Amino acid sequence: MIAIVKYNAGNIRSVQNALTRLGYESIITDDETELLNADKVIFPGVGEASSAMKYLTKKGLDKILIAIEKPVLGICLGLQLMCTYSEEANTTCLGIFDTSVKKFPDTGKVPHMGWNNFTDTKSFLFNGVNLNNDVYYVHSYYAEINEQTIASCDYILPFSTAMQKNNFYATQFHPEKSADIGEQILKNFLEL
Repeated sequence: MIAIVKYNAGNIRSVQNALTRLGYESIITDDETELLNADKVIFPGVGEASSAMKYLTKKGLDKILIAIEKPVLGICLGLQLMCTYSEEANTTCLGIFDTSVKKFPDTGKVPHMGWNNFTDTKSFLFNGVNLNNDVYYVHSYYAEINEQTIASCDYILPFSTAMQKNNFYATQFHPEKSADIGEQILKNFLEL
């Protein structure tokens, strides 16, 4: 069973629709037992870090998410919430990835929105992926490059566009909105 984390964030249905297109059934849930027993967990999101973390904490999902032992994939806000800290409203996050999330400087157009590439891949998540193809981004905050970075992107400055630590994976871009390249990345995660 694939579980999609239900919390105070947008974009969850588009992830479920992408999984359906790939032939996978999934449930959207905030139930502790379902999340802990799922074969894979996807933690997507579009929204604001502090309100999302307040919701996760209120529901006890902050403790559940870090306790999951099966593969977990954070997407966009999910990646940012898996870091230690976000400058967005001075938010303490889950602390899975040992890096901070910062606001892009005003030296370029913010948010970073639209199609862009990524480089320096270091994971089987990118098997069969043509790096000449772009993926879809929508974000004003970024995770710094760190030891868990498995792909980077350069927009205003270099940032982590994908990270991995143990069973936890995350992408800043939206694979569910990134056409064939995104579907391949999702498929690679689902076939772990």
